[in-house]
Amino acid sequence: MKVTIFSSNQPRHLNLVKEFSQIADEVFFVNEVNTVFPGQVTDFFQKSDVMKAYFSHVITSEKYIFGDIRFLPKNVRTLAIKSGDLNQLNSIQLRDAISSDLYIVFGASYIKGWLVDFLVENRAINIHMGLSPYYRGSSCNFWAMYDNNPGYVGATIHLLSKGLDSGNMLFHCVPKPIRGDTPYDFTMRAVLVAQTGLLEKVRKNEIFSMESVTQDKSQQIRYTKNNEFTDAVAQDFMSRAIKMEDTNFVYPNLLNPYFR
Repeated sequence: MKVTIFSSNQPRHLNLVKEFSQIADEVFFVNEVNTVFPGQVTDFFQKSDVMKAYFSHVITSEKYIFGDIRFLPKNVRTLAIKSGDLNQLNSIQLRDAISSDLYIVFGASYIKGWLVDFLVENRAINIHMGLSPYYRGSSCNFWAMYDNNPGYVGATIHLLSKGLDSGNMLFHCVPKPIRGDTPYDFTMRAVLVAQTGLLEKVRKNEIFSMESVTQDKSQQIRYTKNNEFTDAVAQDFMSRAIKMEDTNFVYPNLLNPYFR
C-alpha cells in the first residue's frame, strides 16, 4: 500500500507519518514547514512573552506524548515546502505523491485548486482536531477547554471537502481523561487518539467502506480563526490553572466514537 500524507513538521505530525510507515510499503510526505519554536519565533503564531509561556506548556506535553522532532523511516519520501506554498505546486512536482492508495491531510494549509479537486475525487481523509460540527476552524480543542467544555475535546475523521472542516464525517475520536494529565496533556492526547483510531481503521481495511454523514452546522458552537488566539486569551487560560480532575465531562452526540 502507498500512502500520501499532507502535514506539517511538529512532533505530532511526524508521528503520524512514522505510524503509517509501519503499515505502508511507501509513504509520500508533503511536509509544510513552520517553526518548531512557536511563541519564540514569529510564524503561524506571534512572538511574545505570553505566547512563549503558553507554548512552553504545549511543547512539553507534545514531547511527553510524541517525543521530539526526528528523522523518519527509510520508506518515507519527503517533499519539504514552506507552509502556504502547497497551492503553488503543480501535478508534475507532486507526480510521485498522487498515485497512492490513501491520501491523508493533517495540519496542512487550506488546500485549493486542482489539488483539492484531485483529493476530493480520491476520497482523501482529513484529521480535524476538534469535534465537528461543534467546534470548527483553528485551535478547536483549546477553545473547547476555554469554554469549559472538556467533553468536546477530540478529533473528527472526515472526508476532505472544498470547505474548511466541512466534509462528511466518518467517526469521532475522543481521549479518556487520565489522572495527572494537565489540560495541555489532555488536548495533545486527543491528537494521539485520532492517529490511533485512523490507523486502526486503515489496518483493518474499514476506512474505505465506512458510510459518511453530513455535518449539521446548526449545532456549531464556535468557528474560530487564528487571529482570535491572542495574548489576552492565552494569559486568561493559563491563569485559570485548570485541574482535569475537577472538570465535568458532558459529551455531545458523537458519530461512531472511538474512545481511548
